[in-house]
Amino acid sequence: MAWECGASSNAALIRNLNLAGIITKPRVIEAMKHTDRKFYCPHFSYEDSPQTIGYSATISAPHMHGIALEELESKLQSGNRVLDIGSGSGYLTAAMARMVGKNGYVKGVEHIQGLVDLSKKNLQEDAKHDPLIDYMMKHKRIEVVRGDGRLGSPEDEKFDAIHVGAAASELPKRLKEQLNVHGKMIIPVGTTFQDIFVYDKHADGNLSKKSLFSVRYVPLTDPPSDYEDM
Repeated sequence: MAWECGASSNAALIRNLNLAGIITKPRVIEAMKHTDRKFYCPHFSYEDSPQTIGYSATISAPHMHGIALEELESKLQSGNRVLDIGSGSGYLTAAMARMVGKNGYVKGVEHIQGLVDLSKKNLQEDAKHDPLIDYMMKHKRIEVVRGDGRLGSPEDEKFDAIHVGAAASELPKRLKEQLNVHGKMIIPVGTTFQDIFVYDKHADGNLSKKSLFSVRYVPLTDPPSDYEDM
């Protein structure tokens, strides 16, 4: 069903995802309506399939973004702090920023400098059309930095929600540490093939998890040397 959700406009794409039952929560629907994929995916923006964004990277299909937002929605509340690992072209960073609002904070971490620069450019273009994104960019409530996603944020800080857009062979220790008590993380875990897991952190610091479905994601890795200075 997900692969049948493509459309000719962002509004129609979101409507199709809703009709397919992929996104049902009002705040998720509104965030995706206001985060136009054309700013983050210039080619085949509204197809429900992964698309290339340069640097041998892809942006996930819209239905995968929708599933991630649905799973994290309870932790994407006003004023909450969010970490987006493998933030790519910045789409999900922007959508989650719209959900946590001007008092929230979203940090994207990307391991290729060219994608860090691209996502900042995309966010600035989006900001021209939305005062909220403009405010959050100007006041550093949205930031994108270069870093090793396996190490989480380069700073020693905690987050209420963590999204990981690339696969880890096992749950990275630093991400466990940076997840706040009562926080939630969504991450693909495995080697050649993975499962998407949702982790919840309890008051005692322990994690519980549930598996959503099997996927095949690119792994969290070091940046290719060819891209170091691009």
